[in-house]
Amino acid sequence: MDRHNHTVLKEFILLGLTDRPELQAPLFGLFLVIYVISVVGNLGMVILTKVDSRLQTPMYFFLRHLAFIDFGYSTTVGPKMLVNFISDQNTIPYNRCATQLAFFILFIISELFVLSAMAYDRSVAICNPLLYSAVMSQSVCWVLVGVPYLYSAFVSLITTIKIFTSSFCGYNVVSHFYCDSLPLLSLLCSSTREIELFILICSVFNLVSSLLIVLVSYILILKAILRINSAEGRCKAFSTCGFHLTLVVVLYVTLSFMYMQTKSSHSFNSDKIASVFFTLVIPMLNPTIYSLRNREVKGALCRMWKNLCKFPI
Repeated sequence: MDRHNHTVLKEFILLGLTDRPELQAPLFGLFLVIYVISVVGNLGMVILTKVDSRLQTPMYFFLRHLAFIDFGYSTTVGPKMLVNFISDQNTIPYNRCATQLAFFILFIISELFVLSAMAYDRSVAICNPLLYSAVMSQSVCWVLVGVPYLYSAFVSLITTIKIFTSSFCGYNVVSHFYCDSLPLLSLLCSSTREIELFILICSVFNLVSSLLIVLVSYILILKAILRINSAEGRCKAFSTCGFHLTLVVVLYVTLSFMYMQTKSSHSFNSDKIASVFFTLVIPMLNPTIYSLRNREVKGALCRMWKNLCKFPI
């Protein structure tokens, strides 16, 4: 590639998950099912926690925003990925690539801090149940989701503007199945040191700060659970938090694997595998686990179904 050949690009070519033709149809079917389950589950969770009067608590407020975020970044990536499985030309327009990158960064950073807000909410509920209503007021809940949204939008805009106002070379093949920052950086002719440093600092801050909140919250939760005398009470507390912690660990491991590696050890092929987990698999698992493992959500689903059955067809 001629690093001095500056070209005005109109589109990018996405390499996708695989270049093996025999795998395109099976992967399309698999990820279509995963994406449909994710969309139905997350939109259903948003609607259910909004309309059911018994789910108007801080825990379900955060769960509603988590479902909205999961729907957001899976939809940012999923439809284009599915189209590429059955299309001969895996291209994406220049402006749409920038838009995809901006929304993906917005949603993925928001997810980290909403998960940490959920961990904090659970720690207050378990450690200080008598003060829970006072501490987790509606205004506090909105601050805990509003600030991450604003911060995520700021980082998203800065990253996207820095990349797309830089000079691209003639080569327009993105080694990924969506427009991500690291594959796009490899296509720039101009110096990428400043952008790479910004992405690294933000990635470390986002992962470490949100993970620290989660860890401190769960240490406090564990101490409170160990003080519970009844085995039934301990099992209920562990059941409430165990799956949340498991999904958090999976998300943090995959994101750390992708964004906190040195440039020399970076592999875009490995990134594709990791990306599948947090762009499609985790958004599918979140509503499934929180609904199937939660009596209040299952009760709300039953009430909604009974109400729907009352209407004549």
